[in-house]
Amino acid sequence: MKRESSTPRPNVEKHFDEIGFTYAHIDGVAYWDESARYVFTIREIEEDIEAAASEIDAMCLEIVSRIVASEEMLDRLRVPQHGRNLIVESWKKRDPSLYGRFDFAYDGEGPAKLLEYNADTPTSLYESAVVQWHWLEHQIESGGLPHHADQFNSLHDRLIARFAEIAPESFVHFAAMSQSAEDFGTAAYLADCAVQAKCAAAILDVNDIGLNGAQFCDRNGRNIETLFKLYPWEWMFADAFSHSPAMRVTRFLEPAWKAVLSNKGMLALLWEMAPGHPNLLECYFADDPRAASLGESYAKKPLYSREGANVLLVKDGRAVASAPGEYGVEGYVRQALHLLPRFDRRYPVLGAWIVGGVPAGLGIREDASPLTSNSSRFVPHCIVDQV
Repeated sequence: MKRESSTPRPNVEKHFDEIGFTYAHIDGVAYWDESARYVFTIREIEEDIEAAASEIDAMCLEIVSRIVASEEMLDRLRVPQHGRNLIVESWKKRDPSLYGRFDFAYDGEGPAKLLEYNADTPTSLYESAVVQWHWLEHQIESGGLPHHADQFNSLHDRLIARFAEIAPESFVHFAAMSQSAEDFGTAAYLADCAVQAKCAAAILDVNDIGLNGAQFCDRNGRNIETLFKLYPWEWMFADAFSHSPAMRVTRFLEPAWKAVLSNKGMLALLWEMAPGHPNLLECYFADDPRAASLGESYAKKPLYSREGANVLLVKDGRAVASAPGEYGVEGYVRQALHLLPRFDRRYPVLGAWIVGGVPAGLGIREDASPLTSNSSRFVPHCIVDQV
């Protein structure tokens, strides 16, 4: 694994227009950055990243089966009482999952370490699946990369196949917050994948969802039978409508059982289940006396948070990075400190995608800080082995 300079494409905005990439800049700041690229060997991808994602996904399914059978674990995760039966029922029915993203720290040396699992509302999907694939093709065509260069990226085809499997020829609503270009762009991309899978699709703002008796509906009065939502389960459980019978009528993507995997507490439960696993970091609930064994170097993470909000990194008793936010009232975990590797004064986090239980691709975001946030840039990757 290495980071190297890469020549940006001429007229790159034209390429963005051609594929409908509308958030290469967010709030006037560059989000997509192709002045650099990360280069991997096929061994690094297959043995260190893909294999780790597959194994941890299987471990996550095992931990869900334990959580739903344990009131004590649900208590530790601070799952609200009125959401528990929904989660348990969703798991017992094996409601299907569409996708998720494991965030790893990895530098090409030693095993990839799981930092967290974006199990419920992961973004950076379109740029991982489509934008960086177009970048790769253009780099090869221009001679910027050798003809045998490749990419860990089967996302697009796997997403289409997954929709055909879990929602064959059905009508799927896709909801996100329209004021977020990235969230709405992600929902629009997934709607396009669903249409390619011969589903019908509608995109709407989360605020445009209403109730029609015991059924959720859109502004046109159409009942919502299957809903993909870029709206976290913990927010849904905090809303009044989460007590409605409609919660058991609409089928959700991601399903309710994914709520326990998007909770950072599951990192502590995974460590309890498989202490010493090479892809896991030692982790405990912050109120667990064992958390003191981590000493003065640790990452403090809220049970619920997004984009690094309210995360604190402490090394030798001194804060080295933190992010503001409004999370933390439910509690925290303490995870052994494992700082992101540094390449050319940048810290990359590797997002390994899972679609329908199968590793499907890689997206990389980097920052000048060791803490990844919503302002971190997306940098493309490629696989180049000597031939």
